Amino acid sequence: MSLLPEPLRIAGFRAFWIARLSTTIAQMAMVIVIGWQVYDIARHTMGTEAAALRLGIIGLVQFVPLFLLTLVTGWTADRIDRRWIARASVTLELLCALALGWMAWRHTTTLPAIYVIAALLGVARAFAGPALGALAPNLVPREILPRAIALSSIAWQVGAIGGPALGGYLYALAPVAPYAASALLFVIALAGLFAIPAIPRPELDRSLNPWRQMIEGLHYVRHNRLVLGAISLDLFAVLLGGATAMLPVFARDVLHAGPEGLGHLRAAPAVGATLTAAFFAARPLKQDVGVKMLAAVAVFGLATVIFGLSRSMPLSLACLAVLGAADMFSVYVRQSLIQLYTPDEMRGRVSSVSSLFISASNELGETESGFLAALIGPIPAVIAGGIGAVIVVFVWGWKFPELRLARSFDPPDLQASKPKETAA
Repeated sequence: MSLLPEPLRIAGFRAFWIARLSTTIAQMAMVIVIGWQVYDIARHTMGTEAAALRLGIIGLVQFVPLFLLTLVTGWTADRIDRRWIARASVTLELLCALALGWMAWRHTTTLPAIYVIAALLGVARAFAGPALGALAPNLVPREILPRAIALSSIAWQVGAIGGPALGGYLYALAPVAPYAASALLFVIALAGLFAIPAIPRPELDRSLNPWRQMIEGLHYVRHNRLVLGAISLDLFAVLLGGATAMLPVFARDVLHAGPEGLGHLRAAPAVGATLTAAFFAARPLKQDVGVKMLAAVAVFGLATVIFGLSRSMPLSLACLAVLGAADMFSVYVRQSLIQLYTPDEMRGRVSSVSSLFISASNELGETESGFLAALIGPIPAVIAGGIGAVIVVFVWGWKFPELRLARSFDPPDLQASKPKETAA
């Protein structure tokens, strides 16, 4: 009997998992270095608040392509082979890594150049998100999809742990090193994506014009209040509580930990998230999923507040680990609800809407954090964001009762078809 978890016994999902792991390590290694370079370059000519603003612009230039391309990327994921979309996206990321590495080698890195490449990375992620999100459910049977989602999250979180540490240490060794390592990892990811076998593609109604097909995803999310509530909860909670955007500031000017310390800070949330995902891979959540998701987001906000108040490296790392665990809990519930409540022929377009909300929470959260830090300072901005995330939980629990009433991951029609348990 194989010791591998059930989804990893499927060859196509194993290849997908390896590609996701390699891509995430490469992306996170680049993210940590890009953030450090932007803040460090800016701090040579300006103060902390102004440099934090330049750091926030990174999130903005990555969000704009996703916002503009959301409808196109979702429709593409439902019309074109999702494997080829992912392969093209990773190829673009590979080229970006090579370009950044070349500039680091020649000591010609500038803020405008970083912003342009960050925008191209945003384009790659805009296409990769819906394609990969819609591809995973095609690789495993429906009954083990929550476990596959947890394992996919483990791949992402392990990469989020290893990537920042790898980027920080390699950058301390040589500025070109993290980009060279990322390029190699993108090549490995491409190999994994090419190993995924062909899968049936859903057929769209060809009587509808492409524009109508594109906006169907928006209509579906708008009218499915459970999906809308789950997606928008993450949007506003992370948008307000995005402490990770300010980590270069905390590493350099608050905790005085340098680029190596920044790597540890960026990895800490992923440590907590990985442990949470591993738990759910072994013991999937089954009951009261909505209430538990709301509670997890509240913990996320509280951990953000304590991190903002901390001046101790161990306490800061612990807060970030708790923050990551709570975020993973929320992500696991949200992704399971979205994937299991959405028909396959709609998954690409719904995933693109979900990716827009996620990117809005992450990239726009970075921008909001940078702008707010420029106005009131990085520390008050982080504390205020955590308080805002807690407030969002109470507002969404009231505005979307569907979240509180979600008992399991099964859609209502499937729940109705299941035989009810009877007392012995």
